[in-house]
Amino acid sequence: MRHEAPTRRTVLTAALAAVATAASLTAGCTRHGPADDGRAPQATATPGEGTPAPSGQQATGSVLAVKIDNVASARPQTGLDSADVVYAEQVEGGLSRLMAVYATELPAVVGPVRSARESDLELLRQFDRPTLAFSGAQKKLLPLIGRAPLRPESPAEASGAYFRGSGRPAPHNLYLRPAGVMPDGAPGRAALTTGFRYGPAPAGGTVTAARTVRYPAARFTFTWSGDRNRWLVSMDGTPARTTAGKRLAAPTVVVQYVKVTTSRYHDVLGNYTPYTETVGSGKADVLRDGRSFRATWSRPAATDGTTFTGADGAPVNVADGPVWVVLVKA
Repeated sequence: MRHEAPTRRTVLTAALAAVATAASLTAGCTRHGPADDGRAPQATATPGEGTPAPSGQQATGSVLAVKIDNVASARPQTGLDSADVVYAEQVEGGLSRLMAVYATELPAVVGPVRSARESDLELLRQFDRPTLAFSGAQKKLLPLIGRAPLRPESPAEASGAYFRGSGRPAPHNLYLRPAGVMPDGAPGRAALTTGFRYGPAPAGGTVTAARTVRYPAARFTFTWSGDRNRWLVSMDGTPARTTAGKRLAAPTVVVQYVKVTTSRYHDVLGNYTPYTETVGSGKADVLRDGRSFRATWSRPAATDGTTFTGADGAPVNVADGPVWVVLVKA
């Protein structure tokens, strides 16, 4: 994978830093997190309205990854139901944040969009030069994003693709029109180089009606629906829906136990960001077909995908359709 040329990298880093500085003076601040996300044009619109403005050239085969706000003030979200993979990670204060990955379909609008974290850069190395849509980042992290083998698309690079939605305060009202950063459309399933194997469920497993995963200040519950053949998603005890009223659900949920340490970066209040390590190996539970399957996950290098193997050494397949991966401290 190619890195940015030095000239572009320098310009990119300076632009991101400039936007971050300006935004810190105007961003809305809530008790749920740092005011690091007020990086967007202030024109007000409603999610789903308007025509996107193309921005730059899209690398062939690149997935779109979008950082999604997940505090109560940000719900319901828009466009999550179109994601091929949704990663949940712990952030400052024990709260959760999502990263939605799109390869087979691009929704008209996604959001609310929030800031990137250091862990995202390692997680995204599994894809070939992915496009990362995010609202900004801690200023010391910006140069690292600029050097990463990805296409950063914050409002600094693609202001025409972002807009402020009505009815919510900043920073929980920033939305992306994916066509504005992906003018060639969705790259297709071949770009989804996660390492996941799709196919029939293995034998065995434990019948599971529901599974709850807890962070210090957030929780996810996945309840099996035989009628829909999917796990219904709840967040912090409330059924999760999109802005269109559609219940969020996925045929496969992976609870992946990982090492979580303290990163070098912190918010304006001095709270250090957890660093979630997704390279290595560990235990996992793969939920599908109303059952839970114990597995071992393995990702030898950042450029590799993640595989899941049962006790018998056979792959633990995921079901066709969206996959939710909840990264939780081992």
